[in-house]
Formats: sequence, C-alpha cells, structure tokens
Amino acid sequence: MSAFSFRVAARDGAARLGRMGTAHGEVSTPAFMPVGTRATVKAVTPEDLRACGAEIVLCNTYHLYLRPGHELIRDLGGLQRFMHWDGPVLTDSGGFQVFSLSSLRRVDDEGVRFRSHLDGSAHLLTPEKSMEIQAALGSDVAMVLDECPPLPSSREEVAEAVRRTSAWAGRSREAYRGPGAVFGIVQGGTWADLRERSARDLLALGFDGYAVGGVSVGEPPDAIAAVARSTAALLPEDRPRYLMGVGRPQDLVEAVAGGCDLFDCVLPTRNARNGALFTSEGRVNIKREQYRRDAGPLDPRCSCETCRNYSRAYLRHLFLANEILASRLHTIHNLAYYLGLMAGMRSAIAEGRFEAFRREFEAAMAAPEAGE
Repeated sequence: MSAFSFRVAARDGAARLGRMGTAHGEVSTPAFMPVGTRATVKAVTPEDLRACGAEIVLCNTYHLYLRPGHELIRDLGGLQRFMHWDGPVLTDSGGFQVFSLSSLRRVDDEGVRFRSHLDGSAHLLTPEKSMEIQAALGSDVAMVLDECPPLPSSREEVAEAVRRTSAWAGRSREAYRGPGAVFGIVQGGTWADLRERSARDLLALGFDGYAVGGVSVGEPPDAIAAVARSTAALLPEDRPRYLMGVGRPQDLVEAVAGGCDLFDCVLPTRNARNGALFTSEGRVNIKREQYRRDAGPLDPRCSCETCRNYSRAYLRHLFLANEILASRLHTIHNLAYYLGLMAGMRSAIAEGRFEAFRREFEAAMAAPEAGE
C-alpha cells in the first residue's frame, strides 16, 4: 500500500494550502521542486537543499535510465540512498526528454522509439517500461507516460496526443508496481474542450494526483495562466495539482492563484549558473559593472548562506573569473528565493491575505533593476 496522502488545510479564493504525505516525509503545498535531473541538483548538495527549504526534489527517468541505469539504482537501495537525499522524490516519465532531446524518434500507440543522446543506441519507451523504471528508482510520486505535442501543433495533432495520453495513462496505471503514488497528466494544449476530455479520461482512472502538462513549450504567460486555472478547476479538490515545467516566479504566483499546488522548473538553477539572480527587489544581472564595488548583500531581505556571507562585488568577481563557487552560491540563493516565495504564499493563504501578497509581489517584479 502507498503511504501517499493529501489534504487541503486552508483556502483563499482558489489558492490552496495543503499537506502531501509520502513514505519519505510530508510536503507543504504550494511547493516548488528543485530539479535533480541526474540524481543531483546542479552545483548544490542535499544539505544545501534542506537549508534552502526544499522538502521534495524531482529526478528524471530518461536520464537515469540511460545512465547509470535504473537497475543499478534499485540494487543500491533506491534514489534516496543513492543520492543521499532523505526526503520525497517525484520522477517524471521520461517522455518529455525523449521528445525534446532525440531528433530520431517515432511515436505510435505502443510507445516511443528513440535513440540515446549519449551513444545513439536504440530504445523503446512504453508506458510499462516507464513505470518499471520509476518503480526501480523507488519514486514517491511516479508520472504516467504522456505525449506532449510541441508548439505549434494543430488541433488534430493535439487531439491525437490527448487520445494517446489517455490510453497510455490506463496502461501506466495498470503496470505500476512501485511503492509510491501515480499522477495522471492532462494534455490538450490551449483548447478547453480537449483539456476537458483529457481530464475526464484521467478522472475515470482514479489517480492519486493530477498534473497539467503541455504548457511549458513556448506559450505566452497569459495562456499559461489561463490553461493552469481552467484545468485546475476540472480536477478533484482532494488531490494535488501539479503544473509541470513552468517556472518564472510570476507564473508560479498566478498558478497558485488558479489552484495549483506543485511546481518544478530548471529556471532558477540554470539562471543561477548564468548570473541571473532573483531578489525581493527584482532580478539582478550580477555581471553588470554597477556591482563591481557593491559591498552589500545580494538581497538584504534574504537569510540564505550566500546573502549572509558574500557581497555582490564578490559574487560578480567569482562569476567573471569563472570560478566554480559562483555556481554554488548563486544556485543556493535562487533556490532560497523560490522556496521562500512558496513559503510566503503558504503563509498568505493561511492568513487569508493572498491577494494582498500577490499585489505586493507584482509591484516588486515590475521594478527595474537598480541603475537602469
């Protein structure tokens, strides 16, 4: 039996404060999941993640299947033991990476045939294979295999992806033999009736939670917010709702306002490695000349290791000198910012002041970077 549970503790409009229970601990929602693609969040340790406030991480089925292999991870005790992370882990199905990384792929009702981006070897990813991999990894939350159509796609192509996603979802649900929960993924692009059809198909299968997929492939922010809100309204009140791959801070706030609970994106860690940092006063491009003699902290309102101990001038120096430490310190801060943003939204929902929080956040994000 799965140890998975979920309950909504408070609401403020459509925004929800929840608790998600797993075999490896509880997660307060709304929650952001740092992305540990290859069983590591780039540049930081699990201890860093905990210090930043992370309660759950996401790992990638595609990459771990190809290297080092799911059987090896299983034999070494599962993902938590393998990567020295004692909290919950959600694994994606691997399908998105197949579609985005492999130019040589063929999709049919059986699954996806593709060639590895590592060595060109041929593979077939089916719903059954994806669930086998995730069970071996020991995921607390496993995602069904779905078809994520690219942007732009015709209505006919998106409708076919919905049909196939529904069929694969049933096979995934039937095949899973792992210890955790299983989430279905609603597809349908920006067509409301296709989203409704997809949600109806998945609800009939009875998943532990539901994800909103297919809205991180290039849609404008207004479309993302509209799809997230309308799709969340189709999903059960007593199950978590996961908006996949959407990661700008303003997108997260809008999605929480629309009733979504879980989020993931590589944006905070990738931007950190490129010197783009998020602060309570807006974004900072740390390589700018204006920070050369700036002895102040990156964000005076942040208490992370980076902001407590290092100046903007030093962070700029590390980045321009291409020092490895820059990636670590920047990543710690960006993750602390994202996880702090989620904590702030949770507090605002609990206190019934989410709309005020939202307005204050929007005003801070609209402010130009100092010196512009």
